Amino acid sequence: MVKLGRTAVLGFLLLSAILTLVVFVWLHQGGVGDCGPAYFPCRTNKKNSKLPLTKSTEAPPLIRECPGQLFQAPRLLHFLKASVSVPDDVLLEPYLQSWDQLIIFMESLGSVVSFFSQKVNEKTDLIRQLARAQEPDSKAYRSVRSMVEAELRAGTVDFSRRSDSGCRTLLRLHRSLLWLALTLDGLTHAPDRHGRLKTPGQICRDAYQVALAPHHSWVLRQAAELVFLALPDREYFLELVCARSQHEAEPVLRVMINALQRVHGTTQRILQEHSMLDLP
Repeated sequence: MVKLGRTAVLGFLLLSAILTLVVFVWLHQGGVGDCGPAYFPCRTNKKNSKLPLTKSTEAPPLIRECPGQLFQAPRLLHFLKASVSVPDDVLLEPYLQSWDQLIIFMESLGSVVSFFSQKVNEKTDLIRQLARAQEPDSKAYRSVRSMVEAELRAGTVDFSRRSDSGCRTLLRLHRSLLWLALTLDGLTHAPDRHGRLKTPGQICRDAYQVALAPHHSWVLRQAAELVFLALPDREYFLELVCARSQHEAEPVLRVMINALQRVHGTTQRILQEHSMLDLP
């Protein structure tokens, strides 16, 4: 019995080590064959690259702050709206501040998901470092469009291999925004014919299948499945937007999704205009 127990413990430790290694490789920028970075897809499915349209409420609900928690939906909404306050462009600083709030949202879901937030945080930091390097005289990193044009003029963007350009980094954030937006959208869907709502794990899995899974290896897809199993229940997600029920949460989520759609759609158009949706 002692020998069997020791074997079981060793097996568990080995499985844990393998899982940790897989997630570590996934969240770092290691490639899978010719696919490029593992955390984000290296190819863009143009058909699935747009967010589904949601119906806007005529009178947006009062989105209130929730006492006692770090993530605050009104702050996220404020920065999302500020980032698209200019015509046909996305202001970078409020865009990155929106990501600051989304990072808090992800970290609120538990330590497993915090792996994702760490890599996103590194990307927002990189763009901010690039912007600071141009200050105080240059406005190259004032917006997505100005950054794209400035880096193209400077020859910073490499269309054949990985680089640390702001455009490539933005593309990875852009793809991750799609995954998160689809996840929030899934929380507003009606129950199935049996009256059952999907769990957050199932919703994240569905969003992952659209945004990321087609570009990941089998091993990474299995690691993602374990992450989805560790997500909290639906009630916890609703509490993050200060809602006490599904009915109360839906209008709040739809306002957030519509704001995410505007940012994602404008960024998508700018990157597509400059053939940057497939940067390696």
